[in-house]
Amino acid sequence: MRVLVVEDSERMARALKQGLREEGYQPEVAGDGPSGLKLAQSGAFDLVLLDVNLPGLDGFGFMQALRRERNDVPVLMVTARDAVEDRVRGLDLGADDYLLKPFEFEELLARVRSLLRRPGPRATNVLAWDDLRLNLLAGKAERGGRTLELTAREFSLLRVLLAKAGEVVERAALVADVWGEAAAPESNVLEVTVNHLRLKLEAGGEPRVLHTLRNRGYLLGPEPRV
Repeated sequence: MRVLVVEDSERMARALKQGLREEGYQPEVAGDGPSGLKLAQSGAFDLVLLDVNLPGLDGFGFMQALRRERNDVPVLMVTARDAVEDRVRGLDLGADDYLLKPFEFEELLARVRSLLRRPGPRATNVLAWDDLRLNLLAGKAERGGRTLELTAREFSLLRVLLAKAGEVVERAALVADVWGEAAAPESNVLEVTVNHLRLKLEAGGEPRVLHTLRNRGYLLGPEPRV
């Protein structure tokens, strides 16, 4: 299970990440509201641990933006705010549970397990990164409001990359996910498809979001640091 921890306290974030990893989860940390929201919108996480007092975008604004897109990922708000109206506001905006700091880690784990056991659809039907949107149900892709005319392979490739936005995806993994046994790993079909997709993503003059990392794979997201 992948858990997104949106927490600006480096000490708290580090402790949560280590504790969750030791319990078998795959945690990832975002230190501010905007970057956390982008990751949550990607649809790559099974649960979000969300602090309320965040730089750039607080937890309430985060929840409002996330639920506006009908993203139903479970969210556990974790905060030092103990006012009843704050808890009510967070729950009204779509948070699934609310945990006050300081807390015992065992209680947090119990709440995480409870949320992950709840039945019903939890994955979003829209994958997104910045101004790029992929509607899985409608089979449509947009960037900056501009419709992208994609082939089936390009759509599948973009789906895999968006689901892991901000991460390097190895070449072999992309070939297996998009083509299965239909393409040999040593063929250049992936490189050709990536080039076609990149041209369509940048056709409106938008900055590059699909990056090739030599000997590593591909990354959809911000310009990687060398």
